Amino acid sequence: MTLTGTSPLASPNAPLLDGPALWPAQAHLPTVLGRQLVIDRGEGSYVHTTDGRRLFDGTAGLWHANVGHAHPELARAAYEQMLRLETYHIFARFMNDKAQALGERLAAIAPIERAKVILNSGGSDAIDVACKLARRHWQREGRASKKVILSREFAYHGLHAFGTSIAGLEFNREGYGTDSLVPETARVPLHDAEQIARTVAEIGPENIAALVTEPVQGTGGVNPPATGYLDAVQKICRDNDILLILDEVITGFGRTGAMFAAQRYGVRPDLVTFAKGVTSGYAPLGGVLVAPRIWEPFYRDESSTPVFRHGATYAGHATASAVALCHLDILDRDQLLPRVVELEAVLRDALDGLAQRQSAVVDVRVAGLLGGVTLADHLAAEHIADDMIDLGFITRPLRGNTLQISPPFIVSDDELVAFVAAIEHAVTARENR
Repeated sequence: MTLTGTSPLASPNAPLLDGPALWPAQAHLPTVLGRQLVIDRGEGSYVHTTDGRRLFDGTAGLWHANVGHAHPELARAAYEQMLRLETYHIFARFMNDKAQALGERLAAIAPIERAKVILNSGGSDAIDVACKLARRHWQREGRASKKVILSREFAYHGLHAFGTSIAGLEFNREGYGTDSLVPETARVPLHDAEQIARTVAEIGPENIAALVTEPVQGTGGVNPPATGYLDAVQKICRDNDILLILDEVITGFGRTGAMFAAQRYGVRPDLVTFAKGVTSGYAPLGGVLVAPRIWEPFYRDESSTPVFRHGATYAGHATASAVALCHLDILDRDQLLPRVVELEAVLRDALDGLAQRQSAVVDVRVAGLLGGVTLADHLAAEHIADDMIDLGFITRPLRGNTLQISPPFIVSDDELVAFVAAIEHAVTARENR
């Protein structure tokens, strides 16, 4: 479309308004359009753009490409499943064999004993279901006032209605005409367990349904838990009869060196949300692991047993489930979780050296194959991320002027060190301008 005449749209903005039909996600459009990178191919830890660049994927897409790109076994798993049965829903009496098998597999590795598994299409779906289930649990228990969902400062829990409402990143909550799309929510500080206890006392534990937290915050700036923090949070929840929901959408399936970060940090949650790493992003799939205290009342053979109204067309998608099963086999066979533990040490050494050499690097944080590099205020993470593209590496700017490091688990030691070296090169170049 060409804009002409005296229309107010026919302005210097016209090239932007004539841009691609696809509306980019999470984008300030005037500063993104015309500079977009179109990815058309991947191989292992690298992706290729339509303009001929080969880029090291230092973020594993959006934290998900754990076994790398274009893995032939996962492609075959999807192809073979589609030839047999693309999918069939799992409503009421119906179930498909792959969703059933995946449920058993996930329950066996869950950080919750005797877990039940709710499947859906992704992390935002999972958060919505978990928060609804927490509230449904207390309503069924006859404790109708327990509705408030607590979440942490700088938290990111997707962008569905509940995820937007419990966001600890204020910019994800703004512009909708209300402080919270779902009104009964409140935020607590990032690492201050004592303040959480005070907030619980102020709101009243009789009014609080659940506390949601990422074990390691991702989008909020790669924030591992302070020593003893998760233990303290867990105790507060137990002492006040508040459900503990762990958002393991990023950390689940090996990103911290354990299958779930709950296992690494010794946390016993009531609900766990997952997505991303369950399929390494090869198919959209997420879900919730549910503890017995919550699921058992919905399973009793009584006329008064309630129905939890969850479910979507693609929940338990057979092809996505087949891909997830194949992916879990690859994680086991290729010993990728022990490999993450090895890579954590490599990354920690490289980032410690970077911080020692560069005064513009004010902090580095590592948990498994998750790293964050916080830069001094005068050095914008957005600019460094752009410069890194020109050096052949992908990183992302996160909250707190922080650069994201979360490459695939198949990265070599040398590639990981080279990635950190490229950050140093970009920082030095900017400092010397």
